[in-house]
Amino acid sequence: MKIIHILFLFTLLSSTISHASYIHDFCVGDIMHPETPTGYHCMPLENITSDDFVFHGFVAGNTNNSFNAALTSAFVTDFPGLNALGISAARLDIAEGGAIPVHTHPSATELLIMVQGEITAGFFTTSTVYSKTLKPGDLMVFPQGLLHFQVNSGKGKATAFLTFSSSNPGAQLIDLLLFSNNLPSELVAQTTFLDLAQVKKLKARFGGRG
Repeated sequence: MKIIHILFLFTLLSSTISHASYIHDFCVGDIMHPETPTGYHCMPLENITSDDFVFHGFVAGNTNNSFNAALTSAFVTDFPGLNALGISAARLDIAEGGAIPVHTHPSATELLIMVQGEITAGFFTTSTVYSKTLKPGDLMVFPQGLLHFQVNSGKGKATAFLTFSSSNPGAQLIDLLLFSNNLPSELVAQTTFLDLAQVKKLKARFGGRG
């Protein structure tokens, strides 16, 4: 009987904690103030309008850059209505020959939905690479935190829409981390096993020094 009482109390407590997180139906982020570990503070209800739940401008970005690619984001900083909802989106445009280099989203799983063209994409585990060429109508998922990439492997522009399991997924691009800093080129060459000349070339491309 004592065990039953304990289980009942545990269930009641769990239910109370669960419902506590749904006191508000939504929490439009006040992005004028700093982000906290749990997201942005909520805007007062009297200041919220329908416009806070609509995002405009999901259009093609400028692909004239080092990657020949553009990401138009609808993250919480662009779309405060997403705050605390655990979801966000982006539009990916990759010019012919372009690519999104190997990167990771430490706090989000990514779902890619192909719209136009052809993209070869994949992700890495410690033992395997999972890669596939995608056409319009195809979807591919990239598990949270795993290194992955997208390359335009067809003719003409490729377009896809992305969704993330976080309102602010963040991103770490390996090329930028390695070659846009002021770490001495010799040290980068030693730790990546690249030729020194190639390291210097990549640092020049991505704005690094040293």
